[in-house]
Amino acid sequence: MPSWIGAVILPLSGLLLSLPARAEVKARSCGEVRQAYGAKGFSLADIPYQEIAGEHLRICPQEYTCCTTEMEDKLSQQSKLEFENLVEETSHFVRTTFVSRHKKFDEFFRELLENAEKSLNDMFVRTYGMLYMQNSEVFQDLFTELKRYYTGGNVNLEEMLNDFWARLLERMFQLINPQYHFSEDYLECVSKYTDQLKPFGDVPRKLKIQITRAFIAARTFVQGLTVGREVANRVSKVSPTPGCIRALMKMLYCAYCRGLPTVRPCNNYCLNVMKGCLANQADLDTEWNLFIDAMLLVAERLEGPFNIESVMDPIDVKISEAIMNMQENSMQVSAKVFQGCGQPKPAPALRSARSAPENFNTRFRPYNPEERPTTAAGTSLDRLVTDIKEKLKLSKKVWSTLPYTICKDESVTAGTSNEEECWNGHSKARYLPEIMNDGLTNQINNPEVDVDITRPDTFIRQQIMALRVMTNKLKNAYNGNDVNFQDTSDESSGSGSGSGCMDDVCPTEFEFVTTEAPAVDPDRREVDSSAAQRGPSLLSGSLVCVALALQRLCR
Repeated sequence: MPSWIGAVILPLSGLLLSLPARAEVKARSCGEVRQAYGAKGFSLADIPYQEIAGEHLRICPQEYTCCTTEMEDKLSQQSKLEFENLVEETSHFVRTTFVSRHKKFDEFFRELLENAEKSLNDMFVRTYGMLYMQNSEVFQDLFTELKRYYTGGNVNLEEMLNDFWARLLERMFQLINPQYHFSEDYLECVSKYTDQLKPFGDVPRKLKIQITRAFIAARTFVQGLTVGREVANRVSKVSPTPGCIRALMKMLYCAYCRGLPTVRPCNNYCLNVMKGCLANQADLDTEWNLFIDAMLLVAERLEGPFNIESVMDPIDVKISEAIMNMQENSMQVSAKVFQGCGQPKPAPALRSARSAPENFNTRFRPYNPEERPTTAAGTSLDRLVTDIKEKLKLSKKVWSTLPYTICKDESVTAGTSNEEECWNGHSKARYLPEIMNDGLTNQINNPEVDVDITRPDTFIRQQIMALRVMTNKLKNAYNGNDVNFQDTSDESSGSGSGSGCMDDVCPTEFEFVTTEAPAVDPDRREVDSSAAQRGPSLLSGSLVCVALALQRLCR
């Protein structure tokens, strides 16, 4: 070999050794990244054609990159928006469950009350004619108060029902004794004999038990659906912390900066990011599950002994039976009232001269149950509650499983079957750190999200408290107690608005024959001047007996 050749080779080899390593290969193109970035709707003016030095990056690895500062900022905001949308979409099922089922139950209940009132009005107009119409406000007020209670009004069901029977007694007492004039004070005395004389038989006691526990359960249940709807709507609207936003950017878009826009995050990597970002939401899960369990228990009551449909559907017949009892015992009731309240003054001659038979020209037409309007949307309470129960069961553990639901989405991660060819936050390789447990306190060592475990989210804590309060109401409703009125009398918390049964031995059918009467508040509200309205006698006891028998046969 000629000596000049060796002389030339030596300097060239030294030159090659002295060149930077990066110059050995051509800089990688950012073509794929430009395409993916543009598909997001961003301007391509921000993105270089080839990789550049990455010292300017604040979140992604500061290596050769396809991202400028502007790109990193925009992709960071994009990751925040996508995360918020992911949470909202993933919680869509639970939110729509409560929204749609609340709407259905509310429509059903309101229509049930409307149908019951119309049924009673139609039946009583046919049965009692003008006598009923002259006193119809007593019954209208009953349904008005029931509706007001259901919609959250401050109504004590027991006192309201006591008032209804007291007003009905006052009206009927005047009608069966048209030969006397009764002052308001006298009528108030009459009403105080309602419990002692039991002029309406056992109907008021049984109906009070049935109505109070059924309405308490129904109102509390629909309130529970409302609370569940509101909590789900609020919690699904997340506000990620700065630490969470950094982690989201690193997981979702730092692969873009590394020139790997098609490589998706590793599944376990995604789980740690989501568990850190949704740590407070996971803490909601315990109280949420207790709330769902309480809702399911009350639902079972609505299907069985607290079935509101079983109460309201035949309420017209039950009240008619009570009126019949009053007529059958009118002489004994009147005698005892006269004995206790004193002999009333005779009525003016014109009125006392009117005889009862003058008013027996009304004719009873048997009530046909086929004429009864169908309940809401043609459904029944049992079918409706069964549907709600199925949906409620699916919503358990929804907040603690949110990270898993999000991370199994094929559009988010590479999936569990591709653990080697996925983005781990630094490169395309397996993600090695262990998966964190659920909840705020377990994120103290989260490798991906900087979480301050000493500062629980105040907003989430408010939702936890709302669920806790509602769960307590549901537990009371399950036992037949209205938490709003537990202190109205000495016994009310135990039986005042109670079910009349212990948890484990509550009858499964709605017919109550042995339940003790709830405690009764002896105080009555003053009856308005309309209570003194005069009218002719109701139908004779025998006619109503026949009427009731025909009703029962038709039903």
